Amino acid sequence: MHVDTICSHQRATDGTVREYRSHLLRRSFRDEQGRPRKETLANLSALPDAAVEAVRRVLKGESMVPAGDAFEVERSVPHGNVAAAHVMASALGLRALLGPPCRERDIAYALIVSRAVRPESKLSTAGWWEAGDTTLGTDLGVADASTDEVYAAMDWLVSRQRMIEKQLAARHLHPGGIAMFDLSSSWVEGNCCELAAFGHSRDGKRGRRQVEYGLLTDPEGRPVAVEVFPGNTSDPDSFKTAITRVRGDFGLTTLIMVGDRGMITGTRIADLRKCEGMDWITALKAPAIAALAREDGPLQMSLFDVHNFAEITHPDYPGERLICCHNPVLAADRARTRADLLAATGKDLDKIKTSVSAGRLKDPDKIGIRAGKVIGKHKVGKHFILDIAPGRFAFRRDEQKIAAEAALDGIYVIRTSVTAGILDSAAVVTAYKDLKYVERDFRITKADDLDLRPIYHYLADRVRGHVLICMLACYLTWHLRAALAELTFTDQDIPVNGDPVAPARRSQAAKGKDASKHNGQLPIRKYGDLLEHLATLGRQTISFAGQRIEKLTIPTPVQRRAFELLGAPVPITLQ
Repeated sequence: MHVDTICSHQRATDGTVREYRSHLLRRSFRDEQGRPRKETLANLSALPDAAVEAVRRVLKGESMVPAGDAFEVERSVPHGNVAAAHVMASALGLRALLGPPCRERDIAYALIVSRAVRPESKLSTAGWWEAGDTTLGTDLGVADASTDEVYAAMDWLVSRQRMIEKQLAARHLHPGGIAMFDLSSSWVEGNCCELAAFGHSRDGKRGRRQVEYGLLTDPEGRPVAVEVFPGNTSDPDSFKTAITRVRGDFGLTTLIMVGDRGMITGTRIADLRKCEGMDWITALKAPAIAALAREDGPLQMSLFDVHNFAEITHPDYPGERLICCHNPVLAADRARTRADLLAATGKDLDKIKTSVSAGRLKDPDKIGIRAGKVIGKHKVGKHFILDIAPGRFAFRRDEQKIAAEAALDGIYVIRTSVTAGILDSAAVVTAYKDLKYVERDFRITKADDLDLRPIYHYLADRVRGHVLICMLACYLTWHLRAALAELTFTDQDIPVNGDPVAPARRSQAAKGKDASKHNGQLPIRKYGDLLEHLATLGRQTISFAGQRIEKLTIPTPVQRRAFELLGAPVPITLQ
């Protein structure tokens, strides 16, 4: 038996041609004389085309099974997040940046990409690869990487750090341009780390050993180099190392270095003066500002009658420009904060006074210890005058000091050796405020995206390798965030501010995204949430008719748009 399909055409009086098709179930046989004949058993024309095709295939000997039994999904693995990071890393030439092809490079590259999408410990990351919970381990050939191989790759990466950073500096730092430098710290778990020491904790982890690291970036905040220091290294010493790196390793003899007031001190400026072609932008500390603001000083509030910034000179700063800035918003915030701290300190001191008055506290030494803890708690002890004697305690505010400090609320002074022909006053202020980009990188590296802290390694080179991996992952994340800004809350059209001192404002488009959680076409998410959504774009391993094939799930509109922004289709494998 077989199915015959018969087509016929008929022309109507108006000239149109109609096609008619009929499907007949027929049996072929030979009659008594041996001649071939056909017998029509049924007319199948009323059946849907799919049913007719099924009958045709069954009569040909094919087996028909339910769709659910025809194939099996063997495995579904998250793919979109690592694919997005890999696409961006490929566009940046990250693998070539690391070094020549080798096993260590493959593992180091996988560690960097993994840190950008799933910041976990090295052992957890290696287990993630091995378990097949991501396509990254299999596709990059590192799923079987042992712990020793991971550590060997970290050591290999550290050995190439100078060459990697030299290439990044060539990309983003240019003679006569601007470089940003700042220092941060992270605490260390355990007591055996070679670099761990007690120092000023920027994480607020008192009583914990830490390591410090300085980050060098371009003006827009792209990480270029990182240096790890013992936990008790001072800011000026770390900055001196940065200058040595810039001139020695990167070969940049003309550059403008930007650092905060604790970084570029008078001693470091004296060192910079000896380096021909090296300029700086920093700020004065509070005592120096107070000296300029004395009655006979050049810093007077009348400077800000027209603009919020003004340029002055002073004999104590020969060959330098001083740009005085007044930020009314900052002034109000500092006044409010001071009032709150004074009130909180006064309340705690009242408790001591009550104890002394009740006779529960008489020893002047014990009174002094308790009072010292209170005034040191909120850092406003200089504004209180204490009277301590046996069985007596009194205090009052030093209104004169409070008024003197309040007079300088919102005022900061930027000092620079850069001439006005290179950067005018507004550009100097903008360059100094761009240190916010380095602070943003620290937030990305330490908390928001890459989870650098705490540090569990104890060998010096392993700590350096960990920080370097985080820095390179930050470099990758910086570009990912920029490319995917349309799908996040990032402001893509920051208004140009005519007053560089005034606080930055968000554009109307960004405010609209904030309010509606939508960019007009697609829903938007926080960057971390966007990575999680990309991870739902999975790669399926399917068994069908004895064959194994790999297919991607259909991308959502957001996932499709993300890869359009990255400038590449979704790769089915990371090659």
